[in-house]
Amino acid sequence: MDDYRNRSSKNRIRNYPGLELRAHRRLVHALWSVLSAILLLAGMSYADNKVLGEVVLEGATKVEREAGVWVDNQYLGYMKELKGDKQILLLPGEHDIVVRQDGYLDFKQTVSIEPGTKSLVKVKLERDTRFQMPTVFSEIKLSVNPDRAAVFVDGQFAGHASEFSGVAHSLLVAPGHRQITISLPGYETFHSDVDLAPHQKFKLQTNLVKLGAPPGSE
Repeated sequence: MDDYRNRSSKNRIRNYPGLELRAHRRLVHALWSVLSAILLLAGMSYADNKVLGEVVLEGATKVEREAGVWVDNQYLGYMKELKGDKQILLLPGEHDIVVRQDGYLDFKQTVSIEPGTKSLVKVKLERDTRFQMPTVFSEIKLSVNPDRAAVFVDGQFAGHASEFSGVAHSLLVAPGHRQITISLPGYETFHSDVDLAPHQKFKLQTNLVKLGAPPGSE
């Protein structure tokens, strides 16, 4: 089995040009976004907390229901799991919703949230006519725990780990140097660089580490 490297994620601070007021507004928006994500991950109940608003995503087909969902650039999970204790609860204000599926154009919509309300967003994905499978490819078999984590290849969303594990399931990629990222809210992001030859079969296995877990724990 090939070796892989696990690199810790790095936080990058980006400087934005413009006036102080503009920068302040962006900072406030970012803080609201982070706080929304924290509230979501904490599992706060919509019925018990009327300060928050709920977003309900409705997908027309299996393609949409198994697509990845981002709110204000934060990955939350795939659409069909974002209900019950994983429902999307957000602070009042405007929030950017993005839904992604491999081989399809991104669905984007901005929603305005009011306290104690429920907003329905109907999602329909359209095929990306520019998308082409490589004529020669390599295979990556994934074994990831938890397997509902999102998988990215060279920064592009490819699907969820469960889609690329088990018998007759693997991730097909173009040969060469590939950057694999596996992400899930509440866990440290996993990174691995691999160099693949044409038709090579590669197995990548990892247990994601919960944020705040002691070193060496899984």
